[in-house]
Amino acid sequence: MRFTKMHGLGNDFIVIDAVSQQVDLNAGQVRFLADRHFGVGCDQLLLVEKPISANADFKYRIFNSDGGEVSQCGNGARCFARFVRDKQLCDKEEIVVDTDAGQLVLGIGQDGMVRVNMGVPRHDPAQIPLNAPSQLPIYHVVVDGESIAFVAVSMGNPHAVLIVDDVEQAPVASLGRRLESHEVFPQRANIGFMQVVDRSRIKLRVYERGAAETLACGSGACAAVVAGIEQGLLDSKVNVCLPGGALQIDWSGRGFPVLMTGPAVTVFEGWIRL
Repeated sequence: MRFTKMHGLGNDFIVIDAVSQQVDLNAGQVRFLADRHFGVGCDQLLLVEKPISANADFKYRIFNSDGGEVSQCGNGARCFARFVRDKQLCDKEEIVVDTDAGQLVLGIGQDGMVRVNMGVPRHDPAQIPLNAPSQLPIYHVVVDGESIAFVAVSMGNPHAVLIVDDVEQAPVASLGRRLESHEVFPQRANIGFMQVVDRSRIKLRVYERGAAETLACGSGACAAVVAGIEQGLLDSKVNVCLPGGALQIDWSGRGFPVLMTGPAVTVFEGWIRL
């Protein structure tokens, strides 16, 4: 099977063309491919498939390194756009892709940066999903006897955003692991730790469900900016500083889509036998 290794700000992917070659992966094969010692190594595996909608160009599927399939990955979407253009699978300026969370619109600028329309964020607990009786600006959950406050939002996948004073000192590994699989999140969640630097810049670390902490999380960056704007802490254009680099996030408020702009890089290509 042919594959391409890519990354978006250090959030790394195996990208596979399932349009021109036969691909049928099970969870065990995904885990093998994602293994950094015995396989290729990645945070997520991305499949480029034929579209299921008449107006779409492709179907975009995402698998975490634990073998589970998820609905959304922002950094992966940028790599997806770069991949289909570099492989000459599509030459459109705007690429429409089907996902299990709805459609995304991807575009590559003349500067090589990729812009993704990530869709309209969802706040209703049932749509996140979140076990809560009603929608609140801030939710609380008890972890190891301590009350943890967070903002919840869906970017096609569930996110909880915690506002911290110093992201470098935040307990991302320990608290992120406990919150990711907490019973309040029936489908688990991505846990973001956000430090507000000023109204146009934040620092962010994300513990991703099924992958632990990654160097960057595109949908997590979108969720953090949405949470910060909802709390009155941020303006509509925000630079998000992640361990792997920076993303530009734009959001005009409720009812509007979130726009994410950032790089996508090809590392190498190869063949692997399963």
